[in-house]
Amino acid sequence: MKKKQLDTKHIRNFSIVAHVDHGKSTLADRLLEYTGTVARREMREQLLDDMELERDRGITIKARAVAIRHHYKGEDYELNLIDTPGHVDFHYEVSRSLACCEGAVLLVDACQGVEAQTVANAYAAMQQNLSIVPAINKVDLQNARREEVLQEMESSLGIDPFSVIATSGKTGIGTEELLAAVIERIPPPQGDPKATLQAMVFDSHYDEYRGAIIYVRLMNGTVTKGQKVRLLKAGITYDVLELGQFVPQRRACEQLRAGQVGYLICNIKAVNQVHIGDTVTIPGDDAAPALAGYQEPKRMVYCGLYPAEGQDFEELRDALTKLAINDPSFEFEPETSDALGFGFRCGFLGLLHMEIIQQRLEREADLDLVQTAPNVTYEIVTTTGETLRIYNPQKVPESGLIEEFRQPVVRVSFVLPVESIGPVMQLCTDRRGVYVRTEYLGAHRAILVFDLPLAEVIYDLHDKLKSVTRGYGTMDYDFLGYFPADLVRMDILVGSKRVDALSIVCDRRDAERRGRAIVKKLRTEIDRHMFEVALQAAVGTRVIARETISAMRKNVTAKCYGGDITRKRKLWAKQREGKKRMKSIGNVDIPQKAFMAVLDTGAER
Repeated sequence: MKKKQLDTKHIRNFSIVAHVDHGKSTLADRLLEYTGTVARREMREQLLDDMELERDRGITIKARAVAIRHHYKGEDYELNLIDTPGHVDFHYEVSRSLACCEGAVLLVDACQGVEAQTVANAYAAMQQNLSIVPAINKVDLQNARREEVLQEMESSLGIDPFSVIATSGKTGIGTEELLAAVIERIPPPQGDPKATLQAMVFDSHYDEYRGAIIYVRLMNGTVTKGQKVRLLKAGITYDVLELGQFVPQRRACEQLRAGQVGYLICNIKAVNQVHIGDTVTIPGDDAAPALAGYQEPKRMVYCGLYPAEGQDFEELRDALTKLAINDPSFEFEPETSDALGFGFRCGFLGLLHMEIIQQRLEREADLDLVQTAPNVTYEIVTTTGETLRIYNPQKVPESGLIEEFRQPVVRVSFVLPVESIGPVMQLCTDRRGVYVRTEYLGAHRAILVFDLPLAEVIYDLHDKLKSVTRGYGTMDYDFLGYFPADLVRMDILVGSKRVDALSIVCDRRDAERRGRAIVKKLRTEIDRHMFEVALQAAVGTRVIARETISAMRKNVTAKCYGGDITRKRKLWAKQREGKKRMKSIGNVDIPQKAFMAVLDTGAER
């Protein structure tokens, strides 16, 4: 049955934003079920989380768009919902989604209350001037703290408690009221369907058979099947072979108008021609001006990815290129390592993002990868006045050439129970954090703010925070900039040879403890060889820690019963000579786990 074309005032575009695990995807399920967008027999939990990795981990990784038709007060409305991730590493996905919307449903868990990402996402929506529909989820649970949470929302975000809608993603309580609030409180899109075509590319993915499929939000104009469109950044014109909306699967239609969200298939085979944030318009002189697009994401964490089998280098390049279309927030460039051969240095938004990309490559492209320990980006001012951006510890120049070494610093906001303030302050002080402020959300919860070096945040701060707050603490961080620090490059030598993939940058005061911890860990990870292997940590030419992996030994004197000792000495000397020769030509086999050993920060602080 052909759907009636709606005018712009009957369209609403909105996102659901919340802290991780506050029930965004489950609430989206209830909205789809209530409006009949998805038949009950096709319904399953977290329907929009269709990536295998998302279902395995129970988290949203990619934002997903879906068009919902809803009948309200005798009128038909089209609600374009974008379900977003909650984890801090995927905040770039959230910011892209918000740019395509006029409003956002801000969801807060009735048991856990306002968390770090709740505050971050609420401020992100306010900065985009979006209309916010506040909702409190999981109100059906026995341990729901409804009144306290409403008070927290009022004190931390300035939200009127009477405007908050009580919902339950599990039972469907409040679904009707939430849909009514979305229609009444969120304004319709401003675009003019009769104007020149102007659409924003907010996402895309690569299909083996159809090429790159681009997801667009139409700001102005109309696009129809068969017409020619131009991607301004790529500067190339294409024919629209198919267009449509997500319901939540792709469903083709004849045209998309201003205010709508949908997809275009234009037979784009070259993956480097698609840019997230690009503008789609008509070819020729009457083309619409380019939209502002998106701010370039700041990659915070870098690591090397190498194929376990050296000959898979080209397969890895293809897999990374296709993945970059779907996730533009990571970047990669070729690099070589003496220990690992040819590979890529990849930049990510955080450690979870790095882990997800590695797992997607292994699953979707069936690759076996070796990953080096992650590191953050540093800035170095040389004695000649040049400023270098360092993504790889191997690129750090000799200490005599460094005028100033700068590290990235972030402002971390912890939301935690009041009784955990002391242990968390100790945790931050041990990591050379600078106290900023404390704000109280209520009698039992507070926001604690510290400035910390990013390198201290990404490795284990989240795990330690969960430990000291018994699982109740959450954190979110914003990048402040690069600040001078007393940093050094520490090299790891295996059998007197520097292993470039094991080099790290650390604070000078930490170097000895880190070095000792790394060589101890490596001693347990590297197998014994037929010759003795020395493991050393060095800063410049000074060795600061050493461990030795003793050689496997054969008892060459087992056949000598009694008799003259000189016979035994001869055999031992011969054995020593053989081991010495073997040591000079033998290679030490370093397993994958050893490359992650450099993350060991030493004894408990």
